[in-house]
Amino acid sequence: MGKYNICVYAICKNEEQFADRWMDSMSEADQVVVLDTGSDDGTVEKLRARGAQVTAEEIRPWRFDTARNRSLELVPEDVDICVCTDLDEVFRPGWRDALERAWVPEAGQATYRYTWSFNPDGSEGVVFWYEKIHARQGYQWAHPVHEVLRWVGEGSPGPMVSAEGVQLDHHPDPVKSRAQYLPLLELSVQEEPEDDRNVHYLGREYLYRGRWDDCIRTLERHLAMPTAVWRDERAASMRYIARSWWNKGDPARARDWYLRAITEAPHLREPYTDLALMLYEQEEWEGVLYFTSCALRIAVRPRSYICEASAWGSLPHDLRALALYHTGSYQAAAEEAGRALALEPGDQRLKENLRLMEQAAGL
Repeated sequence: MGKYNICVYAICKNEEQFADRWMDSMSEADQVVVLDTGSDDGTVEKLRARGAQVTAEEIRPWRFDTARNRSLELVPEDVDICVCTDLDEVFRPGWRDALERAWVPEAGQATYRYTWSFNPDGSEGVVFWYEKIHARQGYQWAHPVHEVLRWVGEGSPGPMVSAEGVQLDHHPDPVKSRAQYLPLLELSVQEEPEDDRNVHYLGREYLYRGRWDDCIRTLERHLAMPTAVWRDERAASMRYIARSWWNKGDPARARDWYLRAITEAPHLREPYTDLALMLYEQEEWEGVLYFTSCALRIAVRPRSYICEASAWGSLPHDLRALALYHTGSYQAAAEEAGRALALEPGDQRLKENLRLMEQAAGL
């Protein structure tokens, strides 16, 4: 045992394919406990063979917070640090030492770097900082889906520590259904209608499902809530409303909402990039150049989940290259195309664009 008694805990169902990889990654902990919620493959047997303490129980009706809280109950009372992960997640080696360096006895939670998605070429996609490491006492999971840790202990929670060097990577099963998310989000909003975070997530889910009117209605409600004060999330709601209007065939309203998002959170790349993409589709080249330049002036990637891979990948450079090409600035276009390709070197379209732009520039 190191400086602290560390326990990893998780929920799972039919994740035999991930069991060995996950146990390899979690082996730096002192113990691993798992709540299996109904596997009918070899998940339970494989985890037990690798040393995990597995309890099999079904959760009915299904809710993620109930399952997480039951799995937390399986963690021994004398544990110092609880590490909640899923079986499709992998810590990079050395995570325990980095966590112990950051942790202090009075700490409540730890925040750490999390790669939620990867691009097809293996480069990082969506990256933000997660907070699912916490002290054993005083915490409980809340919400049927997109569950969060909530302090329920006496007094105030301990401080949040920043666990620099802890890196968790998410490698999900691409065919796993997320059909349960929408009804659980609707339930979450019914249960706590004044929780602005849940309303934002529900509106975003409607966007994913192509339910444009529901998205607009729900996110306008989010923006009107007195507790919805986080500018980054408010800007995201505005961008999703804009996308919905664009998909409904109203580019003027879409533009207006994108401009509102920029005004709300001018420190984020995403609103500028989204508007530049819409203007590209309208062949408004000068607008593309202006808004991509605004996006690219933002050099520090935020740590929050309001961070889309496209805005931090090749897209701003790609859009800029195309706009420069269409306005006759061939050499500058080739330079931007080269920057886009450097960020996604396996993309064949970007390679061909660079070749054509270099040819037009006489390079």
